[in-house]
Amino acid sequence: MALQGRPYIGSTTMSNIELVIFDMAGTTVVDPGNVLQAYMEALRTHDIPAPEAELRRHRGRSKRGTIAALVEAYAPDGGEQLVEAAFATFQQTLERSYQEGNEPIPGTLEIFAYLREHGIKIGLNTGFYRHVRDKILENLGWDDTVVDCAICGDDVPEGRPAPYMIFAAMSAVGVDDVSRVVAVGDTPLDLQAATRAGLAGAIGVLSGSHDAVSLGATRHTHIIPSVAELPDLLEREF
Repeated sequence: MALQGRPYIGSTTMSNIELVIFDMAGTTVVDPGNVLQAYMEALRTHDIPAPEAELRRHRGRSKRGTIAALVEAYAPDGGEQLVEAAFATFQQTLERSYQEGNEPIPGTLEIFAYLREHGIKIGLNTGFYRHVRDKILENLGWDDTVVDCAICGDDVPEGRPAPYMIFAAMSAVGVDDVSRVVAVGDTPLDLQAATRAGLAGAIGVLSGSHDAVSLGATRHTHIIPSVAELPDLLEREF
């Protein structure tokens, strides 16, 4: 279940921004390769001949949506039955890997504290389905005292690059003006969703699965090394 928004009391916003929405794996949460390994296990187990390089194009998308796209492209005769079987293998592999815990990207807790101090709400969104999202939040201890909402693909009719997770986060925390929201992510799909939503900022970070070339080829407002650089960017640009 998505964390619900809660009001700030006695805080003053230092910029025009009321809400920052962060991706999780690769942006605020260290991604040690668990997702890629789970995809590769699902592809191998079910004889789906999709190349590993193809997975990069889908990073940031809903996980089931990625499996469905790969089946359609590389094993179309398998149909929905193959999608369900491969996704089940993906889920089992991924969930086992997250039993060992998670770590935040360096600088994440500091930027969360900075936003709190300046009265800016904190949202998360992720292509993970609900069970994995909740497990990661539990591992990290990120409850509603840390972030104001956490939206996943299960909470919306369509994942990235559709902007629905962004709008769901805005609704959850009571922000209704896209010009006062920025989104931060490590994939082109993160940037595409932010652009489609019409946000003030579509900010790419280089701490995850894509480099400056691939992020730079996608429409964006800024690219920074990691979330640790966000306070300076907010004060300078917003």
